Amino acid sequence: MTAPAPVRHLIAGQWRPGTGEALRSVNPARPAVVVAEGSAALAADVDTAVGAAAAAARSWAALGVHQRGALLTAAAAIVERNAETWGHELATEEGKTRAEGVGEVRRAAQILRYYGNEGDRQAGEIYASPRAGEQILITRKPLGVVGVITPFNFPIAIPAWKIAPALVYGNTVVWKPASTVPLLAIRLAEALTEAGLPPGVLNLLIGGSDIGDALVNHPGVDGITFTGSTAVGRRIAAAAAARGVPAQAEMGGKNAAVVLDDADLDLAVEQVMLGAFRSTGQKCTATSRLIVTAGIADAFCDALLTQARTLRVGDPIDDATQMGPVVSDSAQRSIIAGIDTAMSQGATVLAGGRPYQDGPLADGYFVAPTVLQLGATPADVWTDELFGPVLAIRRAADAEEAFTLANDSEFGLSAAVFTQDMTRALEAVERIDVGVLHINSESAGADPHVPFGGAKKSGLGPKEQGGAAREFFTHTTTVYLRGGRPGA
Repeated sequence: MTAPAPVRHLIAGQWRPGTGEALRSVNPARPAVVVAEGSAALAADVDTAVGAAAAAARSWAALGVHQRGALLTAAAAIVERNAETWGHELATEEGKTRAEGVGEVRRAAQILRYYGNEGDRQAGEIYASPRAGEQILITRKPLGVVGVITPFNFPIAIPAWKIAPALVYGNTVVWKPASTVPLLAIRLAEALTEAGLPPGVLNLLIGGSDIGDALVNHPGVDGITFTGSTAVGRRIAAAAAARGVPAQAEMGGKNAAVVLDDADLDLAVEQVMLGAFRSTGQKCTATSRLIVTAGIADAFCDALLTQARTLRVGDPIDDATQMGPVVSDSAQRSIIAGIDTAMSQGATVLAGGRPYQDGPLADGYFVAPTVLQLGATPADVWTDELFGPVLAIRRAADAEEAFTLANDSEFGLSAAVFTQDMTRALEAVERIDVGVLHINSESAGADPHVPFGGAKKSGLGPKEQGGAAREFFTHTTTVYLRGGRPGA
C-alpha cells in the first residue's frame, strides 16, 4: 500500500468518516509505515447505529433464513475473491505472516458460507403432547439488536464467526472491532454491503473503549457477544446481567501441551512449535504451558530448542518469515516485562528472552521465540496470559502428574496431549477440563461446524460456532399447537 487506507464507519448503510479522536493503524514490523488512518467514532454514534439496527430488525427477521443465508454466501464469494489482497493487508496491519493472513481471510469466507447454508438445517423441534389433538413445537426467534465486540488477533475470522450467525438467525448488528486493526474490519463490512445487505442490518463503529462501553450499556442492545481479555469480559457480562440481556464472552486461556513418554517425538515438537509460535503466540488458544514427562523430556526439549532458536523471525510479508511481530509497542513491552518477571521468580531462559538490539527487528515490535524452564517455585508466567511467543516448561514424573499440572489453571480454553496410547488419550479426555482438547495436534484451531469455547474462567455463556451459535443468537418459543374440534 502506497498510502494509508481511510478509516470509515458504516451506519444505516452509509459509509462515514469519524468525528472523534485521530485513529492510526501502523505496520508492527515497520512502525513508521501507516496502514490506515482517520478519526474514531464517537460514543454518540452508538445511538444512531443502534437506532438504525433496531429500525432494520423487523424486516430483516421477516426476510427468511434462506434469503439471509444467500446474502452471506454472496459475501463469502467476495471475501474469497479478495483473499490474497486482504491477506496481505492483514499481515501488514496485524503482524501474522502473509500465508496466515491469506488463510484467515479464506477461513472467514468458509464461515460465511457455512452459515449461509443454515436454511437447509433443522430449524426447530416437535414433541408429542399428553393431550389429544395437540402438538408441541419449539421454534426460535432472533434476540434483536446484537452488539459485537472483537479483538485484534483475528481481525476478520473472529468477526465472521460472530456476525454470520447473528445475521442468519435474523438479528441486526452493531460491531465494534479492535481499533488497532480497522482495515480488515472495513473489508469485511464492505463485502457484506456489496453482497446486498440492507441498510442498518450491519453497523460498524471503530474507536476506543468508550464505544464499547456505550454499546454494552445501550438500552436498545438485546445481547452482547465479546472476545477479548478476561477482565473486560467479566465487566461486560456484569453490565449485561444488570440490564437483563444475554452475554457471550470468550476470554483468556493459559493452554497446556502435555507430551507423554510414548509420544511421536517429531510430531509433538512440530505441533508444539506451531501452537506456541504461530501467529506470534497471539491466540487465545496458543500453547503457553508445556508439560513433558521424564522419559522423553531431555530429547524433546533438545529438539524443541533447536527449532525455537532457528525459527525465522522477520517481516511477515516476506514468504520466508515463520514468525512476525506482536501487534503493538504496548504488547511488546508487556510481554518483555512478563519474561523479566519470570526470570526474577526463578525461571531459566532456554531460548529468546531478550529484545532485539539492532537491525530491522529492533525497529519493529518483535519478540524472540522464548522458552522458559520452570522449577518448583511458583511463577506468574505459569498462570498469567502474556499473549505472545513465550512457552513455559515444567517436567512431570508421569502422566498422572502431567494431567494434574495441565489442570493447574483458572482457565480452561484448550489443551493438547501427545501420546500413542489410546488408554492415556481417553484418560486425558476425562481428566483435563477444557472446552477444546487436541490429541496429537496443536492446542490452537477451530472449525466452523463444531462448538468452540472454554471451560472454567475462559468463557461465559453459550459456545460459539456450529449449531451451538444458535443457542446464543436466538431464544426459543414453546408453541402448544391445537386445532378446533373435528367437524366443528
